[in-house]
Amino acid sequence: MHPLLEKEQHYGAHHYEPLPVVLTRGQGVYVWDDNGKRYLDMMSAYSAVSHGHCHPRLVEALAEQAQRLAMVSRAFYTDKLGLFLQKICEMTGQDKALPMNTGAEAVETALKAARKWAYTVKKVPQNCAEVIVCEGNFHGRTITIVSMSSEEQYREGFGPLTTGFKQIPYGDEKALEKAITPNTAAFLVEPIQGEAGIRVPPAGYLKKCAALCRKHNVLLICDEIQTGIGRTGRFLACEYDGVKPDGLVLGKALGGGLLPVSVFLSRRDVMDVFTPGDHGSTFGGNPLAATVGLAALEILVKENLIAHAADMGQYFMDQLKKMPSPLIEDVRGKGLLVGLSINPRYYSAREFCLRLMVEGVLSKDTHQTVVRLAPPLMITQEQVDSVLGVLNKVIKEVENKF
Repeated sequence: MHPLLEKEQHYGAHHYEPLPVVLTRGQGVYVWDDNGKRYLDMMSAYSAVSHGHCHPRLVEALAEQAQRLAMVSRAFYTDKLGLFLQKICEMTGQDKALPMNTGAEAVETALKAARKWAYTVKKVPQNCAEVIVCEGNFHGRTITIVSMSSEEQYREGFGPLTTGFKQIPYGDEKALEKAITPNTAAFLVEPIQGEAGIRVPPAGYLKKCAALCRKHNVLLICDEIQTGIGRTGRFLACEYDGVKPDGLVLGKALGGGLLPVSVFLSRRDVMDVFTPGDHGSTFGGNPLAATVGLAALEILVKENLIAHAADMGQYFMDQLKKMPSPLIEDVRGKGLLVGLSINPRYYSAREFCLRLMVEGVLSKDTHQTVVRLAPPLMITQEQVDSVLGVLNKVIKEVENKF
């Protein structure tokens, strides 16, 4: 075993199962291992590296701010946070934003906001607020968040779990209508389910859900931690259905692949339920994070990455669908969030990813059935063609084996 892998295995908790490669540097869509071998990154850290590795302008913004003022906590105002919050509110059409660090923290913030709004504005009886979620959801790994997961492994051994959640099938608006009660505070949903295998709901699903939520005075909260910031070929994936949610959770790419930045955004009456002492984060909204977050948003627009993701994503999916094989069950996604479903009767998606790694393409499976294909948004058509060539080669190799 590689000595660095051995150290991680010996000293680290075994809560991940990484592919056996030691990465040492990155640039754009590429990363290099400790032997100097170059790989094309088709994971982009679950969409956190949407701008590409070590984007020069982001690195410059980070370094410049780090030399001026990096951290003071929210005990004081800074000259950076207001500018970042203004930009993200204007780009999403939301009234207010509450900055956090990780996506899970932002989801927890959304849950707290929804519950307090239900009690103070909707007048739900105390401790009776319900939040509806979807089967197959992935919103993070805190105890409260795994409490609303349908994945048994995420829940097993971590009880007692948090109550107050209802699960319904994903992509079924009729199930949502049946689940809503006078005590329902919010419906929390991913416009595309990432961890579940890049599951895309039927067209119009989110729009119908939004109408139901309006009818019953329920908050529609969209978790766009993976799908937002241009990943799907729109700034937000919910734009495909023309939906403006009541609450929005963003993270990952908001930090430009350099540090954790997340926000919960919502309309004024929801955000105003918070008063000093209700919620907080020592690092949330720090000057370094605000600077990088603002730069990440500006670069997204200046470099036209959203339209580029739409074009490259469409080209990529069109080409993938031209590679018929009994090994491939389905190709699905939007923009540069693509899932390649591997027929488990023939092969596991993890073994498929290991073969891709040998050929210089890095990805990661979800539940050993789907290969994620989500590169940095600036990927070129030539680089997409290179990935297609590797995929075709691996598919043929596996077909010949069987």
